Amino acid sequence: MKKYDVIIAGAGAAGVFMSYELTKLENKASVLMIDKGCELARRKCPIKEGKCKNCVKCSPCHIMNGYGGAGTLSDGKYNITTEFGGDLHKYVGTEKAIELMEYVDSVLCSFGGSEAKLYSTANSDLKTLALRQNLHLLEAKVRHLGTDRNMRILEQIFNYTKDRIETKFNTTILTVEALNPGYRITTDAGEEFECDNLVLATGRSGSKWIGEVCGKMGINQKSNRVDIGVRVELPAEIFKHITDDVYESKIVYKTDKYNDRVRTFCMNPYGEVVSENTNGIVTVNGHSYADPSLLTENTNFALLVSNTFTEPFKDSNEYGESIAKLSNMLGGGVLMQRFGDLVKGRRTSEHRMEKCFTRPTLKATPGDLSLVIPKRQLDDIIEMIYALDKIAPGTANEDTLLYGVEVKFYNSKVDVDENLETKMQGLYALGDGSGVTHSLSQASACGVHVARILAKKYQ
Repeated sequence: MKKYDVIIAGAGAAGVFMSYELTKLENKASVLMIDKGCELARRKCPIKEGKCKNCVKCSPCHIMNGYGGAGTLSDGKYNITTEFGGDLHKYVGTEKAIELMEYVDSVLCSFGGSEAKLYSTANSDLKTLALRQNLHLLEAKVRHLGTDRNMRILEQIFNYTKDRIETKFNTTILTVEALNPGYRITTDAGEEFECDNLVLATGRSGSKWIGEVCGKMGINQKSNRVDIGVRVELPAEIFKHITDDVYESKIVYKTDKYNDRVRTFCMNPYGEVVSENTNGIVTVNGHSYADPSLLTENTNFALLVSNTFTEPFKDSNEYGESIAKLSNMLGGGVLMQRFGDLVKGRRTSEHRMEKCFTRPTLKATPGDLSLVIPKRQLDDIIEMIYALDKIAPGTANEDTLLYGVEVKFYNSKVDVDENLETKMQGLYALGDGSGVTHSLSQASACGVHVARILAKKYQ
């Protein structure tokens, strides 16, 4: 049985930047990083490769798992802000959180990210325009790398770290045992490893697993939320005046009917809609490229409604999964509906899609989202679309396409301290899988933060 000073469970954004920082800093720690997905070169979705039209539920999903995590093939958008994307600032302080995210940006730039423009919503005229329509633009600096450039940067980071950090791909951790001190893990390959420090950084797709590990060890977890909504696709010209200015616009709206908060998420100018597989459930997402030859004529973004439950039902993720499963059952995967059909209470058919002016970038099943998404959330989304139409006329056009469902699962927030360490000495929980963060920038910053702490232990 081999023993390491540090084992990192997950090679997503947090794991990647933790491995980078441990390589850069002078320290003697022996490190093993494990991920159930593939190395970067083998992360290829069969749909993107043209081998199939619909999701065949690869296990594990190459979109969600592998080196770089779910953010690798999903646009490479880094938002430097504490207004959204997680709560890292509540643990390390706002100044420190921003400092860590700025550092992440500098690392990305050193590997070629400086070619991508750094946008900012500060002092934008869009903020005034939005406020006049009761829409609220959140402030952030945004570095959009694009999926293609993001992959090139991650490949360089891996090459920088590979001789220092031992990495095992296509490997699933089955059990975690506390040794007091230290930890023992077993994998699906029948291997056993021990370590003094175990870092749980498995991302959203591994949130259930982190919850199970913490549950067995008596670590407190607070109920989190699940975001449910649709992916909107429309001609890029409709949002051009916004995306040319700020690229990623995080807009929040409080509905008149239910007083619920709806927000835009992951805006992809000239991008494409994609499907992804989260633990066997097919949902929808979007991304775009840096290469001009790969751009499309459409822009897509998500509209999400947050759902948090208390008594007697507390499992927000189970609620989101049940809605996604219903969509999969009715559409065989992702459902698609024209906005005009939705508001008229009719199903979108193949015949109606033949007359649609907006050409879809994802092969999805025409259908009726009102049979899948609960009325309250659907009413919220419709009201938000009409609100956005006031600052981007054309958003509420009949041929605006809605794909469903888009679900963002968040792990219950793991109880950690300012070092992101649980009550179990040497057991850390960070990134999106811990419930602490919800974004590439903050997850990456978590990895840097914990790496610096551990590096000091092994100087």
